[in-house]
Amino acid sequence: MNTDPVAKKYLKRYESAKSYRDRWTPLFEECYEYSLPQRESFFGEEAGQRRDEKIFDETAVVGVQEFASRLQAGIVPNYARWADFIAGSEIPPEERDRVNNDLDEVTEYVFEVLQNSNFAQEVHESFMDLAVGTGVLLVEEGDAINPVRFSAIPLPQVVIDTGPDDNIDHIFRERRGIRFSQLDIIYPRGKFGPEIQQRMQGEDKTTILEVVCRDYSKKNEDAFTFYAICMETKTTILKKDVSGIGSNPFICFRWGKASGEKYGRGPLINALSSIKTTNLTIQLILENAQMSISGIYQMEDDGVINPDTISLVPGTIIPKAMGSSGLQPIQAAGRFDVAQLILDDMRSNIKRALYNDMLGDPNKTPATATEVAERMADLSRRMGAVFGRLQAELVQPVLQRVVYILKKQGRIELPVVNGREVKIRSVSPLAQAQSNEDISTVARFLQLVGGVFGPEMLQILIDSEKTAIHLAKKFGVPDSLIRDEEQRKQIAAMAQQMAQQQMMQQPAGQQLGGAA
Repeated sequence: MNTDPVAKKYLKRYESAKSYRDRWTPLFEECYEYSLPQRESFFGEEAGQRRDEKIFDETAVVGVQEFASRLQAGIVPNYARWADFIAGSEIPPEERDRVNNDLDEVTEYVFEVLQNSNFAQEVHESFMDLAVGTGVLLVEEGDAINPVRFSAIPLPQVVIDTGPDDNIDHIFRERRGIRFSQLDIIYPRGKFGPEIQQRMQGEDKTTILEVVCRDYSKKNEDAFTFYAICMETKTTILKKDVSGIGSNPFICFRWGKASGEKYGRGPLINALSSIKTTNLTIQLILENAQMSISGIYQMEDDGVINPDTISLVPGTIIPKAMGSSGLQPIQAAGRFDVAQLILDDMRSNIKRALYNDMLGDPNKTPATATEVAERMADLSRRMGAVFGRLQAELVQPVLQRVVYILKKQGRIELPVVNGREVKIRSVSPLAQAQSNEDISTVARFLQLVGGVFGPEMLQILIDSEKTAIHLAKKFGVPDSLIRDEEQRKQIAAMAQQMAQQQMMQQPAGQQLGGAA
């Protein structure tokens, strides 16, 4: 069999990267067993196999679902516009109003595409993987009806590797159970050798290794190469070069990462000790309850009572020898009431680790809008560092990828979204909670100056027009609702002209009144 050097090279790189992930596998698998029992395991299993034997308390299982929903509602809420495209620093100041108006229309179209796609469903699945530490989202080009297609890739199917700059530069994905006969459908531009073509006539299955690696030979450019390698024949069936911001179809985002590590550490890893303690406590409570219900008995071995035939059910008659004591219950060593104290503490720790302790007691008076906003601001402060990482590794790459696909399909025309020509401004609820601090600062300043020095000083000190525009940006008001600078100048000139005309007409009116 001919040796494919490309396939050999990347299969070797894959095995090396997989051996590194194997060090994390026991920790990840433990998180899955106790918190995500229905997710795909890192080890072999059958379809529909139950994996909840270790779960005696559902706090973590339900908590992960709530964590993913809360994160989605705070960063990428459904049916909402959670980011804006705005002019970057390279756009001349006199052209930014016009560019922002054009970008506002593009933003509306991009979010219309997102809302009509399966983004909301798939990103929720990725957020559940993010609870362990690392989420992976695959963004592919769709068809005429759905231009963009999203897929949440389970962590057991993905192996990542980092480059010299400590950023992810290799992503490996195993696609198991693919029929040889479907390879030409999945990879229509693939090149299949004689061995694969022969096996495509049958129903045999194989495993395809998809590789996306960064091309460092192209300087100052985001360039990647995609490979599809048949692991059974060890041959490359597809190679495709892509370049440009947003050309990488895989989006890997991590919760937190220590220096030198490749995979993220999520809140489930921090809460794992409390989760295991809670499960063990519930297990001991159930065992203690079983002993309390059925009891433990002792008897004299008098040759009459056979313990194998005794059934402790109501109405049972158990014979005993004359003078013997028969069955005697054994008093339990102690009570297990202390378990409730342990459970309350551990469950509180689990909810706090998963950021599910924000809503308060539902039996009390419902929270006001101010209280809800303050809780969202507190959540934003607690997630400060993580929120910044998710902006850089999830929000911006998703929008850059969608723009890349829509530009490729000829649906939109947009400059490069690189932060210099066009940049992304987050207006999600968590980002808005951070902006509310700036709004409150400006509002307190205006109130203080106006109250102490009077409204005249406020008019002299403050540029009302620029202050209103600043507040509009902080509130996330779309640029299409704000008039351009030229329009504002025209309206101001018209108002001044009308004021002058009124002043000119006023003396004539007074003179006519005096003559009368």
